[in-house]
Amino acid sequence: MVADILSQQKEVAIAGMIDDFKRDRHGTLVEGIPVLGGREYLDQAAAQGVTHVVFGFGDCAARLQLAAVVEAKGLSLATAIHPRATVAGNSRVGPGAVVAAGAVIGPRACLDQNVIVNTCASVDHECHIEAGAHIGPGARLGGLVTVAAAAWLGIGAIVLDRIHIGAGSIVGAGAVVTKDVPAGVVAYGVPARVVCSVAEHAAKSVR
Repeated sequence: MVADILSQQKEVAIAGMIDDFKRDRHGTLVEGIPVLGGREYLDQAAAQGVTHVVFGFGDCAARLQLAAVVEAKGLSLATAIHPRATVAGNSRVGPGAVVAAGAVIGPRACLDQNVIVNTCASVDHECHIEAGAHIGPGARLGGLVTVAAAAWLGIGAIVLDRIHIGAGSIVGAGAVVTKDVPAGVVAYGVPARVVCSVAEHAAKSVR
């Protein structure tokens, strides 16, 4: 999806992809784009004139961790905004952000570094989406919402005006958030309620 967005930006030339996990892809093509190697390739990429990197995965915490790695290599974070997204002229979209097709970013909204606003999601006026947060496909945020760093809103979640979603929290698909969500928890339902901590959720997933 990110490669598709970049391919529609005339000022961008895609040098290749980096994949840390599926190393059998190294040296192959994905959607016609060469997979150059893992993160160890970053030094070579910089030496070959690559200037920017953008992440093509949704893990919020990993996006923030890898941003520090990329910047330490002297590379910058690219911003990928689909030409069929609607972004208000007085909004702010930070480096590394990805704004997908059909997304709407309202007036005076602020997207910090490495934010994702996914397909057909809407972020209304004066919202603040902090670094590494992910607004899932079709999610709807009212005005003056704050989504703190590395929080994740699932597909179709609805957040009422002036709500605060705490750092690192997960809001489940289809949830309707009517009151603030603390940091580090999982909340879902209509209306959304806290069901466990993110740590407990992760432990259950491992089992």
